[in-house]
Amino acid sequence: MDALPQNLQRKLDERQAINALRQLDKPNLLVDFSSNDYLGLARDKALFEATHEYLKHHNITQNGATGSRLLSGNHPLYSILETVLSEFHNSEASLVFNSGYDANLGFFSCVPQRGDVILYDEYIHASIRDGIKLSNAQAYKFKHNDLETLEKLMLRHSEAVSVSHQNIYTVTESVFSMDGDSPDLVNLAELCKRHGTYLIVDEAHAIGVYGTGGRGLVQELGLGQDVFARLITFGKALGCHGAAILGNEMLKYYLVNFSRSFIYTTALPPHSLAAIHIAYNELATMNNDGKSHPNIQKLHQNIRFFKLEIKRLHLKEYFIESHSAIHCCVVPGNDKVKSIAVNLRNKGFNVKPILSPTIPKGQERLRFCLHSYNSEKEITEVLELLSTFVF
Repeated sequence: MDALPQNLQRKLDERQAINALRQLDKPNLLVDFSSNDYLGLARDKALFEATHEYLKHHNITQNGATGSRLLSGNHPLYSILETVLSEFHNSEASLVFNSGYDANLGFFSCVPQRGDVILYDEYIHASIRDGIKLSNAQAYKFKHNDLETLEKLMLRHSEAVSVSHQNIYTVTESVFSMDGDSPDLVNLAELCKRHGTYLIVDEAHAIGVYGTGGRGLVQELGLGQDVFARLITFGKALGCHGAAILGNEMLKYYLVNFSRSFIYTTALPPHSLAAIHIAYNELATMNNDGKSHPNIQKLHQNIRFFKLEIKRLHLKEYFIESHSAIHCCVVPGNDKVKSIAVNLRNKGFNVKPILSPTIPKGQERLRFCLHSYNSEKEITEVLELLSTFVF
């Protein structure tokens, strides 16, 4: 028997032919410009030890969850954590999921119903797309961050759904993972309000980066009451694992009853819940002058410095405009962008190439993720190296 069915082998061969095969990377000691650990909390020894002490103090010695939350896995730490999340993010309720993928899959596969319409940004995350595919709603994409095109779609579908008493859901991200840019959330929220559509915002790459104490872009802009549901994740700036949906109590109740990725999976173990709780305690820590956590301040200093260096080295035309921790240098062609990434790696810098078909052909790029622990020297060195490769 063949190692793989022929049609599967053919797909691998096709992917190899365009130099787009994915491989698991090995741990390394390269300068990190690739991870989502924006604040360095994933590697913070003090937080690791604080989590351990928290579990010891509460006499929690349980390794696993023992079952789904609806069976035996709804550990008391869940209630504590979800209260913390709701208070921190000024939300009526929160529901913890095992990952951002699970949260998006679970939400979009069960909330939009047959006859409903989903309008989504063309650059929306793959987990949302997969959730939409599992729903019975009709879905239409709109041009990236283009509110004019979105409003036309709203007008086109609003009359039909109003007659059938169905709903329109509008979906975006506050910070897009592949571009690092943001939509005009204020005007988008107003647009949704005007046309009576439900707004859903994925805040995965904004939590810990934007807003007082890293509360996210939605809260920074004062739009919490205008957003039907927010997705937040803990595996990026929080340095832990898991995710949550923020919304009202009835939405939480509905998800507990109908979200299959919530219902039919083993819950997170107590250690994961404690780690998230401790990370939020750390995030809420303010300086004596009332400013956000020093790691958040240092991250934004690095973002500003990175942008200044791009300008100094005449690289601005290659980069997508971004004020977030994600900065993308567009280098068309899988072969070329992979070659530059290898050259940077050989010089000690871990910068990931993003290849087609993950993104559209011709939009291949190097994705720089900035962190509070990157030094200005490292930023200057990696960009000076980049300038020798792209010119």
